[in-house]
Amino acid sequence: MANLPVKALGLGETNYPKNYSPEILEAFPNLNPDVDAWASFICTEFSSLCPKTGQPDFAKIFINYIADKKMIESKSLKLYLFSFRNHGDFHEDCVTKIAKDLTALISPKYLEVVGEFTPRGGIAIFPYVNYACSDKKYQDIKTKRQTDYAPGKYSLPLSKIY
Repeated sequence: MANLPVKALGLGETNYPKNYSPEILEAFPNLNPDVDAWASFICTEFSSLCPKTGQPDFAKIFINYIADKKMIESKSLKLYLFSFRNHGDFHEDCVTKIAKDLTALISPKYLEVVGEFTPRGGIAIFPYVNYACSDKKYQDIKTKRQTDYAPGKYSLPLSKIY
């Protein structure tokens, strides 16, 4: 069994945070930083609160990234996303905050976050945020993905899985 620098995994019990908690995020070393492999998380039970009404908002969050030296530990990600449950932010701000927190955690080569929020008032909102390191190769990926983006393009086909 590898001795990985992660705390949340394998505790035997789960302590769910009551407030937004970016410090709960954990990473582990990428053993293959020379390989440009995509990693994707489909988070089907995201919720947050509307900052104006306090009403709950529900979404699927899609996180796609190409790791550099570190990778996202999935249980800490689950707990981090749960920490939004009592947090009041607009959809776009939640997705931007997730992208910034994950970028700060792992400094990826490329990362994108898509929110597929359940319609309220007849309006569905699909915020999209992406980040690329300074290397031209990843900047080109960022530009291409932004240019090609349309609501649901990077999420809806995956939604059919769940």
